[in-house]
Amino acid sequence: MSLLDQIRSPRDLDRLSDVELVQLAAEIREFLIENVSKTGGHLGPNLGVVELTIAIHRVFDSPKDPIVFDTGHQSYVHKLLTGRQDFSDLRRRGGLAGYPQRAESVHDIVESSHASSSLSWADGISRAFTVTGQTGRHVVAVVGDGALTGGMTWEALNNITDDNDRNLVIVVNDNGRSYAPTIGGMARFLNGVRTQKTYRDLYLKSRSAAGKFGTPGSALYSGMRGALHGFLSRVTGNEQLYSNLDIKYIGPVNGHDVAAMEEALQQAKNYGAPVIVHAITQKGRGYQPALDDEADQFHAVGQIDPSTGAPVAAAASTPSWPSVFADELLALAERDPKIVGITAAMERSVGLHKLAEKHPERVHDVGIAEQHAVASAAGLAFGGLHPVVALYATFMNRAFDQALMDVALHRAGVTFVLPSSGVTGPDGPSHHGMWDLALLQLIPGIRLAAPRDAARLREELGEAVAVQTGPTVVRFPKGNVGEDIPALRRLDDGVDVLRESERRDVLFVSVGPFARLALEAAELLEAQGIGATVVDPRWVVPVPRSVVELSGDYRIVISLEDGIRVGGIGTRLRQDLRAAGIDTAVDELGLPDEFIAHATREQILADAGLTPQRIARDVVAQVLGSRVPRARQDSDSDTGAIQIRN
Repeated sequence: MSLLDQIRSPRDLDRLSDVELVQLAAEIREFLIENVSKTGGHLGPNLGVVELTIAIHRVFDSPKDPIVFDTGHQSYVHKLLTGRQDFSDLRRRGGLAGYPQRAESVHDIVESSHASSSLSWADGISRAFTVTGQTGRHVVAVVGDGALTGGMTWEALNNITDDNDRNLVIVVNDNGRSYAPTIGGMARFLNGVRTQKTYRDLYLKSRSAAGKFGTPGSALYSGMRGALHGFLSRVTGNEQLYSNLDIKYIGPVNGHDVAAMEEALQQAKNYGAPVIVHAITQKGRGYQPALDDEADQFHAVGQIDPSTGAPVAAAASTPSWPSVFADELLALAERDPKIVGITAAMERSVGLHKLAEKHPERVHDVGIAEQHAVASAAGLAFGGLHPVVALYATFMNRAFDQALMDVALHRAGVTFVLPSSGVTGPDGPSHHGMWDLALLQLIPGIRLAAPRDAARLREELGEAVAVQTGPTVVRFPKGNVGEDIPALRRLDDGVDVLRESERRDVLFVSVGPFARLALEAAELLEAQGIGATVVDPRWVVPVPRSVVELSGDYRIVISLEDGIRVGGIGTRLRQDLRAAGIDTAVDELGLPDEFIAHATREQILADAGLTPQRIARDVVAQVLGSRVPRARQDSDSDTGAIQIRN
């Protein structure tokens, strides 16, 4: 039996010797490579925190001492050490989540994977422990150096230093990267710490000198190691970053040396006040394909060959949505020198990398700081540029106030591009981009586009960056673009008619790639003698005039969107129809207003009733008058006995 097989709870680590801990770390890396290569997931970050996580669990007593991960994608090792070693269905329905999840274990505290929030959580938990007299409990926050670029961490640190009489340990996992290399002044300082020759020379010389005295010298060096870190950090100036925060600093510590990490963490635990432990780690540690990956060191992978790191699945015949965006933005920027890009630590993931490679001075990566990105974009627009802010749809939630008050209020010409909108699947509730349609349409004057295919993405992006009098949004889902869906004709306000029936029974108003779903449902209805027309508004906010006018000619309108139904595009359409005096019933189809667990996109859509068969069956019932909202009566309609099968 391997050592890992014998670990069922963190306290099983206590009996292991130093040699066995090294062996356990090797087994964990082997386990992660073997298992994550089969399911996909966040491989590189977890390979980098093996020893660090082992040390935390040996020094602290989880769950009595809560451990908060920022972000949660680096918690795979934590899951293994807390008894969760079945990774066969990682990130699949019924299997382990890719982030901490309270339903899985009492050891999981914070489920959100949005970065830079851990110190605020830790601040609140530690304050509560102090107020309630739980002085024997400690709180540990594991924060990546990338998360330190987020403003919330500094707001939290400011408050922690104002009331520092509590047991709080902040472990900075410093690997120089978030997704890609960490940027900004913070990153430059930490890069200096990692590479500073003075620190390294003093460290190696002191270690060598102690070794000359044999076993006693090594024992003395081991006992002094924690103090030595503090001495070296002062000599080399590494404390200056935190010197005005009134927080004890220990480090930098080799995050891959379990003994060194334990000693530093034990000192922090015994200090009786907030402490920062600065651990230097290597993303992708122990796996050469990850180390060789310059883009993101296997931050997140699909199914791969564990021996080579090469993808197992055949390359898709169609490009990904971000790649189409990347090519088109570069083409637009070549023609318009005022176009600049902004992102929050996800340059390649969102598709800004091609513009950055060709014109690095025109792309600004602000780190994990979405609020700053959007407010800064308003300033860029005021200065005469047209910023394109590219963020995952789920992270746009964090910058709503800036989009409302800094961009829209000032009528700034800013384009928001939101990849991974709608259902994203295996990453779970914190990553579904399902709130943006409902959230952003609240903003006065905003224009929101949802392309159905690659051709429309290119088209609508060009239209968006041409607007200089207010915010525009272009959103698209995760994954590869399907084949282009041609229109039968385009109306004078830009609405595309994709399918048209002589019988005006049902009007489908589809949002983005749901055009394909609408077309499939319309085919099923046509086979049952129910006429269905499908339109793609292209620009879904504001609702195009022609869509409102067409709706008056049909017995029922069905809106289809990959966002929440509450306050979604269908709701807005229904309100606009009522304002225009049109009483056609509207059935608003979309996602439920709940946190949707990780599963495949197909499973989630089926659960929400968003399949062609389910939609067609419900529409039949509405046309027959047996289901609400009921379609208007049509004396010429003869649907007969209708039954649609799965």
